[in-house]
Amino acid sequence: MKKSRIWLVLAAAVLLCACSQNNSVTPNPTDTGSGLSQGSVGTVPEPGPMGDSQTDLLDDTKPPREGMVRSLLTNEWVDADVAQIRPIAVIIPNEIGAVPHYNLSEASVVYEANVEGRMSRLMALYENWDELETIGNIRSLRTYFAYWSFEWDAFLVHSGGPYFIDDLIAEPTTQNIDDHVGANTAAFFRDTSRSMPHNLYTTGQGLLKAINNKGYSLTYRGLTDKNHFHFTNLSNQNTLTQYGDDAKSAVYIDMSGCYPLTRCYFEYNEADGLYYRSQYLSGGTDGPHIDAVTGKQLAFKNILVQNIVYEELGDDGYMVFGCHDNSMDGWYFTNGKGIHVNWEKSSDYGATRYYDDDGNEILMNTGKTMICIVLEGSNFTFR
Repeated sequence: MKKSRIWLVLAAAVLLCACSQNNSVTPNPTDTGSGLSQGSVGTVPEPGPMGDSQTDLLDDTKPPREGMVRSLLTNEWVDADVAQIRPIAVIIPNEIGAVPHYNLSEASVVYEANVEGRMSRLMALYENWDELETIGNIRSLRTYFAYWSFEWDAFLVHSGGPYFIDDLIAEPTTQNIDDHVGANTAAFFRDTSRSMPHNLYTTGQGLLKAINNKGYSLTYRGLTDKNHFHFTNLSNQNTLTQYGDDAKSAVYIDMSGCYPLTRCYFEYNEADGLYYRSQYLSGGTDGPHIDAVTGKQLAFKNILVQNIVYEELGDDGYMVFGCHDNSMDGWYFTNGKGIHVNWEKSSDYGATRYYDDDGNEILMNTGKTMICIVLEGSNFTFR
């Protein structure tokens, strides 16, 4: 956010508050140890540069200028006034009819999980979001996305949801912007050139107005852990070499076994140390997952794979996930390698923590993170 705007935002808030080997991975539950004008989305631009290189940042131990602090989401340097503002968590569909996405490459953390019919849905967490002109598209909420948004004290942005989210939405600490609620509809718009239901979008300014109208606190409420991920800086990156042979080669991560409709995969680029995301697009082809606004391919410094137990509800195939657990495992990938991890989450607003097999919390590298939620019994490969 620009400083001139953010101070106005804060003032409003005060007034309102007055593996070279091929590894196939199957979950083991016994293991402990990314500007368009509003109302017109337009066409997809040609792909641009593949993300922002971090290799030219030789020393990030000191802020680039006075008044900057570490981002809670990425550990990158941001203005202190930006860091005070709670993120937004936007529910985004990822089936074929939903692409391309808009401003997804601007998100700091992205979750992916299955919904009914093994379709894939994303939850994108944004900081510095107030001047984004088109965000989306946007679809309905599931309870598990709400629990993950709580960890970040994020404003939850969605388009309705099935009946079983009602109790969670009704909780007094839940703060959401739902286009199904009349008071919020001005925050959203539909692009009539695209087919429903994949044509609903929002804007940063629309959300800001809705948040202020609701009297929500723009600043963190003290409900979450002070630190979410455990980060290291760019000049002292975690290469995973300390794990010896337990750190497996991971320059290609294939998640198609977990997300059979989008069949996404990640390729490691040694030049900038990022994983670039591709997926099924249309007509039987796959290719880079490109943001329609920025022209960038989605890229991440960290990839977490989190195995999870689940149940299906009724004949519609809706699912509930075991978000609160301490018995499930996963993997952490960064800098072309991967290690086995275990995870736990003990409360609604408590962070999901990831530990190595010796019980130490993993050290995450500065940058964006992708969290792939994997249904128990699914598998993925990497090499």
